[in-house]
Amino acid sequence: MSQITLTNVTKDYIIRKRDADRSRFAEFFRPQYEQKRAVENINFKVDAGEMVGYIGPNGAGKSTTIKMLTGILSPTSGGVRIFGVDPCKNRTKNALKIGVVFGQRSQMLWDLPVRDTFDMFRVMYKIKQNDFEKQRDRLIDLLDMGDFLSQAVRQLSLGQRMRANLALCFLHQPQVAYLDEPTIGLDVLVKDKIRKFLKQMNKEQGTTILLTTHDTQDIEAVTQRLILIDKGSLMYDGGQTDFHDKFKDDEYLLEVVFSNPTPPINHPEFQLHHAEGLSHAYKISYAKKTKGDAISYVASQYQVVDIRVRESSLEDILRKMYIK
Repeated sequence: MSQITLTNVTKDYIIRKRDADRSRFAEFFRPQYEQKRAVENINFKVDAGEMVGYIGPNGAGKSTTIKMLTGILSPTSGGVRIFGVDPCKNRTKNALKIGVVFGQRSQMLWDLPVRDTFDMFRVMYKIKQNDFEKQRDRLIDLLDMGDFLSQAVRQLSLGQRMRANLALCFLHQPQVAYLDEPTIGLDVLVKDKIRKFLKQMNKEQGTTILLTTHDTQDIEAVTQRLILIDKGSLMYDGGQTDFHDKFKDDEYLLEVVFSNPTPPINHPEFQLHHAEGLSHAYKISYAKKTKGDAISYVASQYQVVDIRVRESSLEDILRKMYIK
């Protein structure tokens, strides 16, 4: 059953128009306005338990979409339904079933200890004491928060604040979690901890997760499905494997480390990309030679220490798409 449904959703903003040819007096007393379209005719559904990467370049309309899903904004046209109801008209009912993290914007009070913030959220969400204690302790353990529970929020590092915000997001066991840049600015170890945590929440509690991020490693590690938008329009909706197959380069890179100094491979299907000492890299067309055949040929004809195939990563593909 679909928990999230967007049908022909369009969102326009009315913004103040800036004109360098007009005087400041005219700008102040006779302001002019223009319409900007942030999202245009978006359609998609997300079923219970899915983990979806909602991606696109800056200004693509991702955050606007999230705000409509949470009920903060209403669409200009089209319909948004969360659990079958309009989130904008049913904000309280909707809020009890969702969790939200917006990047570095904290849900916590600056001077309140983390432990007290948990208690405040228990009251806000009317969580039964036994359920609250069980979920709180579990989140503290999964996110390794025991060392800073008694500290005021203002004393926490960025990584500690983000883990605390994630714990608050999942404290009332939401059915759907919207995560907008949950690992921005964090180090590798904290990112890895958060990725493992999200997969565990999805697996054990069946939480549907919609993840918006520019960190392609987050997307590759956590999600199975990609929804790509650009300039407000839907560009792709499907699995990660299908996305790679559809948009990857026609060539792959074969990286070879020879055991002895070796001249470039003289073969019409091997195009030398670069060579540095014993390490060579060759561009090879998928259509002309499979990866297995290329590896077998090099291994049988040369003395090698290592052979690796490097295909277009998600980041490589997106970079080229965004440039276009």
